Amino acid sequence: MQKKEFAKRRQHLMDIMGPDTIAVLPNAPIANRNRDVDYPYRSDSNFHYLTGFDEPESVLVLIPGREHGEYILFCRERDLDKEIWDGYRAGQDGAINNFGADDSYPISDLDDILPGLLEDKEKVYYTMGNQPSFDQHMVSWLNHLRQASRSGKHSPTEIIELEHCLNELRLFKSSQEIKAMKQAAKASVQAHIRAMQFTKPGKWEYEVEAEIIHEFMKHGCRSPAYPSIVGGGENGCILHYIENNAKLKNNDLLLIDAGAEYECYAGDITRTFPVNGKFSPAQAALYQVVLDAQKAAIAAVKPGNHWNQPHEVAVEVLTQGLVDLGILKGDVAQLIEDAAYREFYMHRTGHWLGMDVHDVGDYKVGGEWRLLEPGMVLTVEPGLYIRDQAHVDKKWHFTGIRIEDDVLVTKDGCEVLTEAAPKEIDEIEALMAEAI
Repeated sequence: MQKKEFAKRRQHLMDIMGPDTIAVLPNAPIANRNRDVDYPYRSDSNFHYLTGFDEPESVLVLIPGREHGEYILFCRERDLDKEIWDGYRAGQDGAINNFGADDSYPISDLDDILPGLLEDKEKVYYTMGNQPSFDQHMVSWLNHLRQASRSGKHSPTEIIELEHCLNELRLFKSSQEIKAMKQAAKASVQAHIRAMQFTKPGKWEYEVEAEIIHEFMKHGCRSPAYPSIVGGGENGCILHYIENNAKLKNNDLLLIDAGAEYECYAGDITRTFPVNGKFSPAQAALYQVVLDAQKAAIAAVKPGNHWNQPHEVAVEVLTQGLVDLGILKGDVAQLIEDAAYREFYMHRTGHWLGMDVHDVGDYKVGGEWRLLEPGMVLTVEPGLYIRDQAHVDKKWHFTGIRIEDDVLVTKDGCEVLTEAAPKEIDEIEALMAEAI
C-alpha cells in the first residue's frame, strides 16, 4: 500500500473531526500465547488503516490544523541490542521518513507529551473499552487537565467514539484496498483448488488444512484471515468447527471455510465437495439448492438494493428447495413467515468484508436496512445443515453444505472476487478426477 493512500485516509478522518480536536489511537498490544512465547503480532485494524505501521507499543495522534504537523506517531526507539533479538524497529526517523509522520516521539515519552497535546482541545476522538489499560491512562490525563483548570489549562469537554467515524470510512473500499483484497481472494481461490485436488478418503482434516496454509504462503499471505474450518461429514454441520482432527470418510462431504489475509485484508471462501470426488444423488440435490440460492443472492447484490435483499432471496430459494425435496412440508410463504427454514439454515447470508473478516460498518441506518453502494464488499454464503433429526429421511443426515464468495458492489452491479474457485457440480467433479 502506498504512503499517499494512508495520508488520504488520515485526511478524510481529520475532515470529519474538524478544528480544535484530537484523535488518539493505540496499536494492539502483544498477546502472550504461553510463558515466553507470544502470538505472531498483528496490528489493530484501524491503526494499520491509518498508518501502515505494524509495530507494537505505538500510538497514533492526529491533530487537525496543528502548526507543527498534524500526524504524530509515538513508537519504540531504535535499540541495537533488542533488534538483534526481536527484529528491526523503525524508530523516530523511520516513522517520519518511511511512514509519513510529521512528528515522532519515543513511546516512553507518552506520559510527558500527550497531556500537553490534549490541552485546549474541545473534543477527543477515542474509543473507550478496547484497551482497558490505555483507558486508564487516558482518564488520568484528562482528569489531570481538569484539575489544572484553575491555572488556565483547558481540558476537552467531549469524548467521541473514534471507531464510529472509521467504520464508515472503512466500509467503502478504495482502488488500493480492492487490489489488496483481490490478492487475498486469489490466494484463497488457489488454496481451495489445491484442497480439492488433495482430498481423498483416509486423509485427515488437518492434512487438508496444511495444504491450504501452504498455498496461502506461496502467494505472500503469511496468515489465514481466521482459523480455517475443515469439516468432513457431520463436522460440516458445526458452523465454527476448527478442531480439524478427524479422518475423512469415503461417502462424506467436506466443508472448507478458509481465507487468506494479504496486507491485513481478508479473503473468505467456503466450498463444499465430496471426499471421494463424486456427489451422491442426495448430496447433489441438496448442494444444487444451496448453489441456486447463492446465485440468486449474488444477483441481488447491486446499488440501490438494500443489505438484506440477498438474504431474503436466498431464504426463498432454500425454503422452496427444502419443500421440493420433502425435507419441509407446507406453503413456502408460510414456512418463511414461521422461520421454519432456521432448523436447517440458522445464519445470515453474508457480512461486510475488509480488514476484518467480519468487517466494520452499520447494516442499518436510521432503523432501515442500508442501501448497497459501489465500493462495499460483502460475502454471500447461504448454507444448509442437516444433522440427524428424527423427522428427516436418513439419506440427508449429517450433510453440511455452505457456498461462499466475496462480492464487490460496482456501479452497474457486482463483481465476484472469488469466482475462480469451482462451485458447479461438474466443475468440482472434473477437477477432483484430474487429481486422482
